Amino acid sequence: MGDLAVLPVFFALKGRHVLMAGGSAAAAWKAEVLAAAGARVELYAPAAERDAEMAALVAEIGTSDSPAPGRIRHHDRPWSLDLFTGTAPRFALAVLDTESEAEGEAFACAARAASIPVNVVDKPAFCDFAFGSIVNRSPVVVGISTFGAAPILGQAIRRRIETLLPPALAGWAALAARLREATMEKLSPGLERRTFWERFTDAAFLTRAPEAGDEAAASRLIDAIAAAPEPALGARLGKVTLVGAGPGEAELLTLKAVRALQAADVILFDDLVSDGVLELARREAKRMLVGKRAARESCRQEDINALMVRFAKAGKSVVRLKSGDVSVFGRAGEELKELKAEGIPVAIVPGITAASALAAAFNVSLTHRDHAQELRFVTGHSKKGGLPEDVDWPALAKPNATTIFYMGGRMAGRIAARLIAEGLSERTPVAVAANLSREDETRAAGHLADLAAIVEAIGLDRPILIGVGNVFGEAAEASDADAVDRAQGGRTALAV
Repeated sequence: MGDLAVLPVFFALKGRHVLMAGGSAAAAWKAEVLAAAGARVELYAPAAERDAEMAALVAEIGTSDSPAPGRIRHHDRPWSLDLFTGTAPRFALAVLDTESEAEGEAFACAARAASIPVNVVDKPAFCDFAFGSIVNRSPVVVGISTFGAAPILGQAIRRRIETLLPPALAGWAALAARLREATMEKLSPGLERRTFWERFTDAAFLTRAPEAGDEAAASRLIDAIAAAPEPALGARLGKVTLVGAGPGEAELLTLKAVRALQAADVILFDDLVSDGVLELARREAKRMLVGKRAARESCRQEDINALMVRFAKAGKSVVRLKSGDVSVFGRAGEELKELKAEGIPVAIVPGITAASALAAAFNVSLTHRDHAQELRFVTGHSKKGGLPEDVDWPALAKPNATTIFYMGGRMAGRIAARLIAEGLSERTPVAVAANLSREDETRAAGHLADLAAIVEAIGLDRPILIGVGNVFGEAAEASDADAVDRAQGGRTALAV
C-alpha cells in the first residue's frame, strides 16, 4: 500500500462523553455531527458568545441534565483546565473552535496530557484527528478527507459520491445488519455467503427502499442457498445491461449508467466511448474494446453477441457500453434478440443521444415551434456504405422539419444534393459537429449548398453529426458574418 496522509478510521461514540468548546457556527456543525453519532456532548460556551446556529441547535437537542446519547448539555461558561483533570466525565474526544493560537495550543496540550484525542478547528498543528466530508447512508457512512489540503475538493468529492449511493441504500444496509446472524449461522463461508450477498447487493442499489416482504424473501433465499448443492450455485446465470455512454463527456452519464458500470464484472465498450466514462467503471472489471467504426477494422456484431452470451452464462454481470443512446443506431435490436433467445436477463440504461448534444453545442431547440414541427433521426449511409435509399427523401426535404444525420460525414455532399433535388432550399441552415461534448469538439455552421465543404474542413477522421433545418439559422448567420470578416481581413475561425 502507498503512503497514507491520514489513517481512515470509524470511531464509535454512542453513549460516550465528548467535550465541545466554542459557540460559533463551525462549532455548531461539529456538535451536531457528534450528537448524530450518539455522543453525549458537553458544550462549554458563554451564552452571550453563542452563534444563532449554536443557540438553535441547543434549543433543539439540548438538555439541562446529564446528556443522553445524541443530546447536548450546555454549560454557560468557557472551558477550563479542570475539565481534563477531573474524575467525571471522562471525555472520548475534545474539540475547540477558537481564533486564538494561544488558546488552541493550551487546549491541545491539556487534552494530550490527559490522553484525549483533540481537534482545534482549522488549526492542523493542534489536531490529532479531523472532521471530513460525510456521505450519510447510515449504517453505511462514507468519510472523505483531504488532510486539510483542499476542503472544497473534499466537498466536491462528497457530492459525486452522493449521486452514486441512492438514499434507499440506508434501509437496505439496515436490513443487511438484521440478516447477518442468519447468514453466519446457515451459510458456509465462501461461495454460499458470497452468492447470497451478491444477490442482496443487486437489490440494495434499487431506487426504492426495502419493503415489508423483502426481509422474508431474503430469508427464503438464505434457506434456498443453504439447501442447494455447491455446483448449482457456481452455475448461476449472469445478466447483461446495455448502457448508453452518451456523446462523450463523462458528466453527461446518467446516475443509473454509473451504477451499472460500478457493478460490472465485464465491460464490452465501443471505441467511441471516452476515457472519462471508462474511469467511472469498477476497477476490477474486465474491459474489452469491441468498437465498430466506419472505414475501420472492427469486431463483427456476431462476435460481440457471442461474447455477451459467453460471459453471462459464466455468471458475470456484463455491461455492453455504447456511445450515445443504446436505442438510437446502436444495433441494440440485434443484441436484445440474441440475449433473449439464449434466456439471458437483459436491461437497458438509456443515454443522451448525439442529437441532444448537438442541440446543446449550438444552444438551440431542435423543435423550436417557429421553425420545426417535426424531428427526424436518419442514418447517413446504408448497409452497403452508400446513400440510404429506403428513407422518405421527399419528406426529409420539408422546410418545417429538423433532420439529424448520424454517421453521415462521408455522404455529406450526396445528402445535400439529394435534399436539394427534392426541393429543399440551398440556403437551408446546417450545423456540423465532430467529437461532441469532448475536449476536441469541433463545430461549424452554414448552408445546405456548402455542407460538403463544411464537413471536409472539419475532417472525416472523427465521428460527425449533421443537423439540417431552420432551427440552426442563427448559427448559419454567424457563420456568414465570419465569412464577411475573413474577406475583409478580420476573424479567421471557422468554428462558431
